[in-house]
Amino acid sequence: MTTFNPDKPFDNLPLLPPAADIETKSILKKTTAAARALSELKSVSASIPNPLLLVGSIPLLEAKVSSEIENIVTTSDDLFQFAADEHADALPATKEAYRYSVALKGGFAALNARPLSVATATLICQTLRGAEIQVRKMPGTIIADPSTRKAIYTPPSDPERLKALLRNWEQYVNEPGGADHLIKMAVMHYQFEAIHPFTDGNGRTGRILNILYLVQHGLLALPVLYLSRYILENRQAYYRHIRAVTERGAWEPWILYMLDAIEVTATWTSRRILAVQELLDHTREHLKAILPGIYTHELLELMFSQPYIRIGNLIDSGIAARDTASSYLRKLAAAGVLAERKKGRTKLFQHTKLLNLLLAREHTFEKYSQHQSKQ
Repeated sequence: MTTFNPDKPFDNLPLLPPAADIETKSILKKTTAAARALSELKSVSASIPNPLLLVGSIPLLEAKVSSEIENIVTTSDDLFQFAADEHADALPATKEAYRYSVALKGGFAALNARPLSVATATLICQTLRGAEIQVRKMPGTIIADPSTRKAIYTPPSDPERLKALLRNWEQYVNEPGGADHLIKMAVMHYQFEAIHPFTDGNGRTGRILNILYLVQHGLLALPVLYLSRYILENRQAYYRHIRAVTERGAWEPWILYMLDAIEVTATWTSRRILAVQELLDHTREHLKAILPGIYTHELLELMFSQPYIRIGNLIDSGIAARDTASSYLRKLAAAGVLAERKKGRTKLFQHTKLLNLLLAREHTFEKYSQHQSKQ
């Protein structure tokens, strides 16, 4: 087995595929369960009349949680508000977490032009960090225990070895055949973490690549898997299993962990999407009953594109001119469907039921009371 010393660059990190058996009986059994849950998520996403509505909210939840894994902490509410007005003032952590969703959507769009590559990873990391970056060329990157400051891992540092490892990673990601794609996703994620090609942002970049890999291979139609939710809730195990692969070649526990993450979060995301669709249907009937004069399908969809909207959103969507748009939003607020919020100089309107549902532990929402008289 490869010798590992946390204080020395791991330049002899083995190439892919792993020499170990990554298709054990336990792994194959768990792969079947994870694939079933992922297939259900893909079907549920396709059943929504406008699946693109999902892209405005679930990737932001993923962005918030994946950033929190790296101790970049913001609130979901701040993140959703900033998404509604990117020019507003916000804390640096909020802006950085928001860039995660931008990077995820940008990577998703880029799949139309080319498959995943080292160049894709670099562009994602650049978006995350808001700066031009390249693959590391200088030694000195060390991953240390935050409490003891003692090195727990020193990634490869030899420039030629880094290039070889990244070429091998890219080939593994795109080559046909081999292990099941869900198993390969777990393997490629470990390897990217171990290569640690950038000075910062590797974990978040790797988690975005996970989602894009599933999209590239047809296992997801949209980047809506809330995968980081499981990782944050089981963060110590995440890092423990990664270290075990490095130190002992313990691939099976790591792969089982990632398959569990896929199964659990795919099931959760499916149920949350169905609940959002149920809320949308309920809200449609409620608006038709209380505000038939302003109800349109386009207005309803805009309200479900993200939890906060503003007058400019209605104008940009061609729903109404400024004065009419302002009137619509005021009426929706007066009816208790939206709630007016002031964010700096911008007036935002919060879709409270949608926001509460997105953040709730259960896949339920409080329905509107009996339809009020028409306004």
